[in-house]
Amino acid sequence: MSMSTKPRDNMIAALECREPEDYVPIWEIEFQAWDNLSGKHVILGREFERLSQKEKEIAISTNAEIMIETCKQLHFAALTVVGSYWEVAPGEPSYYWLPDEWRKKQNALLRKYCESEGIATVMACGGLIGMPSHGDGYLEFCYRLMDEPETIDTWAKNTCEYGVARAKEIRDMGYEIVVCPADIADNRGCFYSPAQMERWFYPYLYKWTNEVKSMGMYSILHTDGDVTAALEHMAASSLNALQAIDPVAGMDIAKVKSQVSGRLCLCGNVETGLLVTGPREAIYEDTRRILTECKGDGGLILGTSNASMPETPCENYRQIIDAWEMFGKY
Repeated sequence: MSMSTKPRDNMIAALECREPEDYVPIWEIEFQAWDNLSGKHVILGREFERLSQKEKEIAISTNAEIMIETCKQLHFAALTVVGSYWEVAPGEPSYYWLPDEWRKKQNALLRKYCESEGIATVMACGGLIGMPSHGDGYLEFCYRLMDEPETIDTWAKNTCEYGVARAKEIRDMGYEIVVCPADIADNRGCFYSPAQMERWFYPYLYKWTNEVKSMGMYSILHTDGDVTAALEHMAASSLNALQAIDPVAGMDIAKVKSQVSGRLCLCGNVETGLLVTGPREAIYEDTRRILTECKGDGGLILGTSNASMPETPCENYRQIIDAWEMFGKY
């Protein structure tokens, strides 16, 4: 079967809520299953830190080759480049990061290779406040919401200003798509009350997305949880796309598509837990359903509902690709 020769063009069309010329684009907010899908070893994080200078130079070159070849094999339309250090739990760093100096070198290589292959590049960017995790001063933060709301005013304002400045830096580095990770909900709905959303989230959603648009860039928001209550504001802003459409929180991507079609691109939403555990038939069927129910009129980017974890079995992820080959063409 002939595959897309215009992956970046398909990505941009979807972000603009247009139908691509050939296939629904595939993109992962953070792809972590390089080793399982390539059969080779990508060196990142703490393992990379332990290497000698010469070994690090070799590693970023090898990493780039593995990543780009895997992107091509999986028909990715875009690649989120390597991020900076952050903790998934206290003292436990995320997988997909490199020290600043080497991250810049790694990402420059990835951008060069992606450009030559017609693959778009995406970089993470701040801009909007999220909710704290339960291990990250959760109770103290909740007290502040009631007792010191002016401190949240300052935080939201500073976060947006930083995000705008960071977006300019990212644009000047040659990127055209930014993704803002800002979890604002859990399985029960938005963490902030409607009044708090009006005070601390929506004004900055409009400001940040307007600024990104004025720079000639595209914006994607990632948030877990049930964000049904916020969809209309997202669709009314200059936001190009929403990533996750969290199925664990009961978000039905077909229902969301019917609500925001033509106004907001949706990225997702094969459930990441299902992708790890299977069964394979369920992964294929879920992907088929997403494509057949949501690709009409454009505005769909296929991917998982969160980062694709390192443990993802190769044959499980291939179910997404197999279904895409069959049902992803316009």
